Amino acid sequence: MPREYQYDFELRHLVYFREVARHLHFRRAAEGLAVAQPALSRQIAQLEAALGAPLFTRSRRRVELTAAGQALLERIEPVLRTLNKIPAELQALAGGETGQVRVSFSGLAMATVLPGILREFHRRFPGIRLELNESPTAVQLKALAADELGCGFFHPDAATPGLSTRQLLREKNGVLLPADHPLARQPALRLRELADTPFVLFPRSHNPGFYDRILAAFARARVTPRIAEEVWPRANAIGLVRAGLGATFMCPSEARQLPPEVAFRPLDGSAPESRLVVGWKNSATLAPALAAFLSVAGNGKA
Repeated sequence: MPREYQYDFELRHLVYFREVARHLHFRRAAEGLAVAQPALSRQIAQLEAALGAPLFTRSRRRVELTAAGQALLERIEPVLRTLNKIPAELQALAGGETGQVRVSFSGLAMATVLPGILREFHRRFPGIRLELNESPTAVQLKALAADELGCGFFHPDAATPGLSTRQLLREKNGVLLPADHPLARQPALRLRELADTPFVLFPRSHNPGFYDRILAAFARARVTPRIAEEVWPRANAIGLVRAGLGATFMCPSEARQLPPEVAFRPLDGSAPESRLVVGWKNSATLAPALAAFLSVAGNGKA
């Protein structure tokens, strides 16, 4: 055993000492501990010898704490209280009632399914703390592979080896335009009508699969896209559309609440598709807190 964990006394010595210090009476302390009084006296003597200091002054009429005894009592009280809580805390942790989960999400997740998932999760598991972080898909996949995340809400390009996923959303995109754009008056649009409209996208490295689906949709419409800006996070693209600097793609579930400066219009014909999953690293057993979160997240449909 390492030297720093070698003691000349045991936990029972501290428990016995505390009981005597609480009663300041050896007979009553022995009765409370259900031990013989001579055995209790021997335990206290062993503790005093191990610590090299007297803990009590004894007379026929009274027992009092010495200065060393008072100092020991003050130090062991929080230790014993902590030890007393350990079984319940470990049972709660093992049962998925407490713990911590690191969760990353995309802007689409926060705009659609994630708020409802968080609300229900905190209602059902108030003792579990979530550490939330917005990250693009590529960053989430690397973090999941490195065991730096419990789970992520991301947009899969293809198969995700080593990960388990549940699909939460799959929708054909429409387009978000400035409200004063000439095409905003139409109930629906086709990509070829947007040939002269600049678009605000995101860096391809953040989500290559969706970026390529956008380019493929333009190619099918026989249109060369005018990409004016590539920004991240998602809210920045919406902000640039509000400022009148271009259009961007958006799925219907994301377009439920929009500011008056923008207008969402569905796309007929060729249009890119958004896919959102919750994903986590394959494991024979999941941490209880993560399993609790996934039990809620798996039902988070938009």
